[in-house]
Formats: sequence, C-alpha cells, structure tokens
Amino acid sequence: MKYKRVLIKLSGEGLANKTKSLAIDYELVKNFALQLKSIINKKIQVAIVIGGGNFWRGTSAAKNGIPRVRADYIGMLATTMNALALQSGFEKNNVKCRVLNSLSMDERVCEKYINEKAIKYLNQGEIVIFAGGTGRAFFTTDTAATLFASEIGAEAILMGKNNVDGVYDSDPKVNKEAKKFDRISYDEILRRNLKVIDQTAASMAKENKIDIVIFNILEENSLLKVLEDNIKRTIITSENNEGEK
Repeated sequence: MKYKRVLIKLSGEGLANKTKSLAIDYELVKNFALQLKSIINKKIQVAIVIGGGNFWRGTSAAKNGIPRVRADYIGMLATTMNALALQSGFEKNNVKCRVLNSLSMDERVCEKYINEKAIKYLNQGEIVIFAGGTGRAFFTTDTAATLFASEIGAEAILMGKNNVDGVYDSDPKVNKEAKKFDRISYDEILRRNLKVIDQTAASMAKENKIDIVIFNILEENSLLKVLEDNIKRTIITSENNEGEK
C-alpha cells in the first residue's frame, strides 16, 4: 500500500438502495465502515467526498426551469444529507468521523471546512467527509474531490464508479472491442477527450501530481482491494505513460 493519505470519491447514486427505493443503502454504508476501519488500522488516512445524485441532479433541474445556480446549491444540500448519513453509519460501527462543509451551516449540523482542521482530524486517525462540493455553483463533485485532495496533500483519489472497472478508449457497453487502460496519463485523457472525469478535475490533479484510481465500487471489499492493488482498475497519472490491457 503505497498511499498514506487518500481521498475517496463516492457518487450519491452509489449509496442508493435500488431494490427498496430508499435514498440510502444502510447495509452498504455498514460495509464501507467495516472496510474503512481496516484501512485506518493500517495507518492510512482517509477523506471522502460524496455526491448528491440520489437526492438531486442539478443539471436536470436546470432544464426544467430552476436556475442553474439555485439547482447547484440544492445539490450541495443533497451532498450534506449524504455526508451526515455516512457519518452516522460510520459512528454506529465505531469509526471516528467528521463532516466538514463548504457551506456555512449551524454548528449543530456540521462543522465549517477549514483546511487546518481537516489535517488535524486526519492526523488523529479520523475520517473526514467533505460536504457541499466546492461551495460554488458550476463545479462538479469531481472537481471538489480534486480541490480537497490538493489542499490536504492526498497522494491519490480513489474514484469509485458503479459497475465501471476502469478507463476505456471507448464505451465498452457500446463497443465490444473497447480497450481498457491499466495506466494512462492526464495528457492522454485530455487529448482523447475521455469523459471519465471532467477536464477541470483532470487538469488540477495533473498539476498537483495526484493519482486518480478508477475502480468498480460495487465489487465486494472494493475499498480494501484497491489499496492493495488487488482489483481491476485504471490509474490516471501525471506521468506520460500509457498501457492497455
């Protein structure tokens, strides 16, 4: 395990219980908590950025008459709900956790994000969940994840996807001959215009020399496996190398 401080990017949709039509799958949260407990015990520091797509999709709302800025702020509140639900699930399983929000909220809800606070909690072995995205409209949670990873000095962003095990040169659901990359550079991601992450996030990660690891979050024990490099994945790196598998 070469990474000592990582940021895990989780989608809101990945937390949804699709069989019971619930906003949060609490068994999945419990599973994450147990994996994270093992990761923390290995002296790896963990931060999390969570999306809000299980509650709200800002871009869809904007198409239906809600101004984009307002729709994005509603989405930030959705990420806060997910963060607080995660925190409760983690604490129930004896995993110490803090929620830090880019938005100003009453302290009874959660703490305001301050970088020094985040570093302090990470050094204490607590998980830090960043809520509220960047706190500004027009930025995705991918960009928020890269921004927070840069600010806390994370070595890698572990970007869990739903039933996607890496980066391909084309959509594998459409093209059966699509080739998967074991490693690919940010320059190549941008040159090929691959849509796995947004360009703002890719540029920021490249500049700060942060690896992004794309893997299937739904695989059993995926968080542990990705840190042990024992799962199908693609590493996006600032180095100019490329390998297909």
